[in-house]
Amino acid sequence: MERWRTRYFPLLAEFALASGEDQGKELAELRTFLQGVPTDDILKHHEESVRFLLSNADTEDRMTLMHRSLLFLMELLASLRMPEGAAAREDAEQERLKVAAVKAVPIDEERPSKFETVLQHMDSGIALFDAQGTLRFLNVQMSRVLQAPRRALIGNSLRQLMFHPNLRRPMRLIFIRMFKEMVYYRRFHGEFQDANGRFLLISISQIDELDGDYLVSVKDVSEYKQIEQTAFQNDKLAMLGKIAAAIAHEIRNPLTSIRGFIQLLKPYLDSIGKQEYARIILSEIDRANDIIYEFLNSSKPSAPMTQTVLVGLLLKETILLTESEAHMSGIELSCEIFDPYIMISIDVKQIKQVVLNMVKNAMDAIQSAPDQRRGLIKLTARREKRFAVISISDNGRGMDRATLNRLFDPFFTTKEDGTGLGLSVSYRIIRNHGGTIHVDSQAGEGTEFMIYLPLIEVKE
Repeated sequence: MERWRTRYFPLLAEFALASGEDQGKELAELRTFLQGVPTDDILKHHEESVRFLLSNADTEDRMTLMHRSLLFLMELLASLRMPEGAAAREDAEQERLKVAAVKAVPIDEERPSKFETVLQHMDSGIALFDAQGTLRFLNVQMSRVLQAPRRALIGNSLRQLMFHPNLRRPMRLIFIRMFKEMVYYRRFHGEFQDANGRFLLISISQIDELDGDYLVSVKDVSEYKQIEQTAFQNDKLAMLGKIAAAIAHEIRNPLTSIRGFIQLLKPYLDSIGKQEYARIILSEIDRANDIIYEFLNSSKPSAPMTQTVLVGLLLKETILLTESEAHMSGIELSCEIFDPYIMISIDVKQIKQVVLNMVKNAMDAIQSAPDQRRGLIKLTARREKRFAVISISDNGRGMDRATLNRLFDPFFTTKEDGTGLGLSVSYRIIRNHGGTIHVDSQAGEGTEFMIYLPLIEVKE
């Protein structure tokens, strides 16, 4: 592409979309490149450039953009074709150029076409770069992905975008990584995660019909990723169930026999002053039995034995069961019910097990915090659309992103004496009730578990 075409669009975009400040040096350079270029070629390229600008403009800005693009063209042609001291015979030529300049502004594009509207509101972000790396077009979705206004980005080169003040640093880093992948490894597709945890699928293609331009598409696949992770989680839970069903009974039977013989030997151990041995052996056998019980719990395929209960009553019972332990640990427990008439249909024993497990985890998180803070655990219940939301929040040590990503994996634990089964079992129980669990945590600040369970609407 000739040099003047490369410079024309960015200068026009800056003049039309920005405030049109002093561009004397750039326009002088452009005029140098335009020497000897046929006027018809300039007018044709100007019309094409304006159409690109209009495709990026909001409806209320289109008339202003056309007006300013006409001013740009008239000023350029006047300085290029009508130097000071031109003969009077050039008046006719000047008039012809004015008419041609007006025709080069696509008045018929005052309103976007149906196809342009569809392109603007696709769920994928679309951007078009020319062969020199100048951004010529981006749709509304791409602007949302970049979290920057279109008018601030259009006409910028790839290098300018990498240092653009309107683009956040994490997004600029993604640009740089994608550029390296393309240049060094010839990879034109990639999946990246931004600072907000969004998964972005980015692809770059060069199609013959685009005359050498590069088409960049970005799609937010976070929801699909979540579905994929949920399916993967369910697969792991199913595997856990098979393992538990295969080995739990085989281990439990000999443990029962061992426990019985130790109890028979206990009087003898007491008589020789070794009663502590019996206590340790029995406690370890009981701990092994507890692990097997959790295994069996995790593999239960049966549906919950449901009954209708008030969420507020369930949480108050949980407070009664845990407040003495919390008080001994210097932790304050509070409960807030925003709607006392929220009702759910649940297996009370199972859901109480889930809530108690999360309260116990919250206590452990507070006690393991590096600083000596006053512990606070808050339980709340509220409505959210068709769900009852039970929230258990604490001000403990919190979790990093790596821990959050593996939180519900079977056997994953951050505790020295943990089994890694409590949360995976809780996850399965809530899913069996038609609900879900969301977790929000910040390292050093605390954690909030939100349990979503389907509401039971009381008919009047």
